[in-house]
Amino acid sequence: MEEHKHRALLHFLKRSVKPLDDFVTEMEEVVEQLQDAYQNLDEDWRRERQKFLQLMIVDGCFMLEIMRVSTGHSKHDYTFNDPIFSSHGVLYTVPYIRRDMLMIENQLPLLVLEKLVAVETGRSRNYDEINKLVLKFYGPITRPPLAGLGLHPLDLFRRRLLHGPTHRSPTRSETGSSEIIRSAVELYEAGIRFKKSKTSSLRDIKFSHGVLSLPVIIVDDTTEITFLNLMAFERLHVGAGNEVTSYVFFMDNIIDSAKDVSLLNSKGIIQNAIGSDKAVAKLFNSLSKDVVLDPESSLDYVHRKVNEYCRKRWNMWRANLIHTYFRSPWAVLSLAAAIFLLLNTVAQTLYTVLSYYQQSESGGSPPSPPQLAPPPFRSPH
Repeated sequence: MEEHKHRALLHFLKRSVKPLDDFVTEMEEVVEQLQDAYQNLDEDWRRERQKFLQLMIVDGCFMLEIMRVSTGHSKHDYTFNDPIFSSHGVLYTVPYIRRDMLMIENQLPLLVLEKLVAVETGRSRNYDEINKLVLKFYGPITRPPLAGLGLHPLDLFRRRLLHGPTHRSPTRSETGSSEIIRSAVELYEAGIRFKKSKTSSLRDIKFSHGVLSLPVIIVDDTTEITFLNLMAFERLHVGAGNEVTSYVFFMDNIIDSAKDVSLLNSKGIIQNAIGSDKAVAKLFNSLSKDVVLDPESSLDYVHRKVNEYCRKRWNMWRANLIHTYFRSPWAVLSLAAAIFLLLNTVAQTLYTVLSYYQQSESGGSPPSPPQLAPPPFRSPH
């Protein structure tokens, strides 16, 4: 991609009408901060600061150009047959670049983009503009702008998945749930219903009155690599939280087989874009290896509430009744007919008994059974 990166740099400089030295000077002010953003940065990159700055500027301009062209941010001056920045390139090549930009080893500090835009526009602190551009590049913006500049594209993408308030457990557990939550099919047979959450946030998972609400998730070819990088980010960054990891752990618990995926798909919670329900189940089962649930996570509270609901015998009996007699319309009609006949028989019996006692209390004798007439007399022969 180096050839395409340098072409993007030339177009960016030509359009900004600013010399390269201005961008280098601006970037030199934060070079140490940029170097510290990389863990275990090789000493050669620290000694050769100009080489490091060149890398930051070239990659930063390429990222800006890719996002601007893809989102229609501004008119560009690339040729119609450009392999990357034409409409053809945006359709067939940019999706792979968008995916690679979420890999944790490919992250570029958004501070680089902020400095480039500051020189280009003559304005400083373009945090909101940079955040919006990155979020728009990865889909429609469904949340208000962030307060402050994001760390890198992966950080902003993760925040996009976790919009909305954080729901903490009313009661904390030091060790978390000791029981494994049942699969979706088993929960359904225990009387728990599934429905779509009101938002797409991975935080929006609730359990109330036998209803488990889950956000809609589209499972496609990029789901696995995206979740793996998000989980790696949470594991490597102290204080970042582990909400995505907890979500993956929770989904692995309720998905054991293709039947669980099929059930969640029928409720509109999982939108399967990879074809096989078995492949989706395998994906979630493989993602959660060596993963534990945070005891302070709101999902731990949901976990415990679901298990408490399943342990109540009345809920099990009610669920068995519903699944046995209300599984189909014909079963419902048969049960209704049986109940009607039973009630009709009871009513007739009560009516007969009440009539007998009413006649006894009024002084009359109860009706005697009908007497048969004697047989006619026949003389012997």
